[in-house]
Amino acid sequence: MIFDIITIFPEIFKNIVEYGVIKEAFKKGLCTLNIYNLRDFSIDKHGKIDDRPYGGGPGMVMKAGPLDRAVNHIKKVNCISKSKLQKTVMLSPAGKKLNQKILKKMSLLENIILICGRYEGVDQRFTDLSVDMEISIGDYVLTGGELPAMVILDGIIRLIPGVLGKKESIDSESFETGLLDWPQYTRPPEYRGIEVPEVLLSGDHGEIKKWRIKKSIEITKKRRPDLFDKNH
Repeated sequence: MIFDIITIFPEIFKNIVEYGVIKEAFKKGLCTLNIYNLRDFSIDKHGKIDDRPYGGGPGMVMKAGPLDRAVNHIKKVNCISKSKLQKTVMLSPAGKKLNQKILKKMSLLENIILICGRYEGVDQRFTDLSVDMEISIGDYVLTGGELPAMVILDGIIRLIPGVLGKKESIDSESFETGLLDWPQYTRPPEYRGIEVPEVLLSGDHGEIKKWRIKKSIEITKKRRPDLFDKNH
């Protein structure tokens, strides 16, 4: 999979491929990351990529031209044969809220172009003409789309076959079944007066599975009743 990120702060992504399973994914050649500085696609001698909003108001708006040129350049370089395997994604508070289902669909693509917005937003004409999806990572406002782009990058890469050691690692995770994960324990069997539940020490895999399902249901009902009601 090819990830292309368009940003005015490319240095933010400098070390993202140097840690954990993401590092292993790139080391194995399972994905490629290209970072593009939007200012390189400005035709202004000062590299200007924003301007004042029509109609007045505070702040600046990112211009359509540089963004369009950046996306067109990336598409020409990547030359993906089927357009349905390539998506241009805008990180935006107005986008659809990110969830595991969206990440799984995106993990089937060959190329994802992530647009990191800044300032007061992006000229709507660019969004209407060139963006396939708008995505938000939650109901709050950040200074730009760089952190959301990293969230999407991390969430997708771990779903690529061969990145994680066992398929079961993904299948049993929170949100995959519509439930939050069950409580996890490791050595020692007693810590500060709290003991590991006896069933987990029993070796009875059938009873352990029942206990885990029961706990997942209890936790989801208590902490995320919206999630439980939606999926059950």
